[in-house]
Amino acid sequence: MDTPGAGLGYLRGYNDALVVGLARTTPDFDRAAIAAATGLTPQAVSKVLARLAGAGLIEPAGVRRRGVGKPATIYRIVAASRYAIGVHVARTGVRLVLTDLLGTVLAGALAPLPADFTPDDLLAAIAAARAELLRQEPVDPARILGLGLGMVGPLDHANGIVRDAHRLRHWHDVPLRALAADRLGLAVHLDKDVTAGVTAEAWRRGAGFRDGVLIMVESGIGAGLWLGGAAYRGAHTNAGEFGHTVVQFDGPPCVCGRHGCLEVLHDTAVAAGDVPRAARLLGVGVVNLLQTTDVDHVVLAGADLLRHREVYVDAVSAAVRRDVPRADWLTVSVSVSALGPDVIAAGAAMQVLNAAYGPPLL
Repeated sequence: MDTPGAGLGYLRGYNDALVVGLARTTPDFDRAAIAAATGLTPQAVSKVLARLAGAGLIEPAGVRRRGVGKPATIYRIVAASRYAIGVHVARTGVRLVLTDLLGTVLAGALAPLPADFTPDDLLAAIAAARAELLRQEPVDPARILGLGLGMVGPLDHANGIVRDAHRLRHWHDVPLRALAADRLGLAVHLDKDVTAGVTAEAWRRGAGFRDGVLIMVESGIGAGLWLGGAAYRGAHTNAGEFGHTVVQFDGPPCVCGRHGCLEVLHDTAVAAGDVPRAARLLGVGVVNLLQTTDVDHVVLAGADLLRHREVYVDAVSAAVRRDVPRADWLTVSVSVSALGPDVIAAGAAMQVLNAAYGPPLL
């Protein structure tokens, strides 16, 4: 609740974010519904609603009668009151999206990256794509909360530093979050691409997506982990290097320095034109991951996978049915992200929205 004294600003911000986070999930709401869902007193909810309405984040949408007495004012969120930009940094280009406060993708833009690109190359490409994005969908810059970056790892999310990104020669301990904020003039949220992607899936699917993984196959293989209702990043915020788990100890050398990693075996099969074998290898890796994490959702994504969607879905689904012990009990849903190629960029934007207005666990 709101209390006087030190910390008042924090409590107001937390309560405001809590209410906006709930408002995103329902078409309309009133004071009693918010109080019941949050545990805030009706008086505290009234203050929050007044602040949010004053900031243009919510608006009245009629009244609701509950028996005798004064009817309750109904509110709804104003999707166009705030925006976020999300960026997916791949090894050949960047994809940007603009979302509203509900996370709806309003516009998208692409920009190529040169081979062996540098941090300056990346920031220039993002700046150019952002200009194109805002030409497509002009919005008030003051309403853009920030920019989310979904980047190739390994990556130190906590400190905003890219640590020796695989296959990228110029990316040793690059403070990308600070560089991007300075260059672009926006608050920047930096995370691994797969973590941004799994955030998008959790945002879309709601409470039913409590334990899941997003498997991305795109110039490499990674896994975004959503465990216990929150993104899991690990002790060094570098969780998800799924492609660099060894499945053949005497296999070919991998870019990470080890031998027989899932990624190098998969990519070797693809290079040989044997996509079905590559998909079966991915299935082996997915089952290993399921045995470790016991999640019940596997979401497939990535440009390389989407080119052979049915082959990968069939192979991973078959591996889960065949190799997960007691598949009748340890049930797992296998699907492809409905956001298609936008999943990483959209997730990066949703992370920005959630940092400002959303439950703290995301």
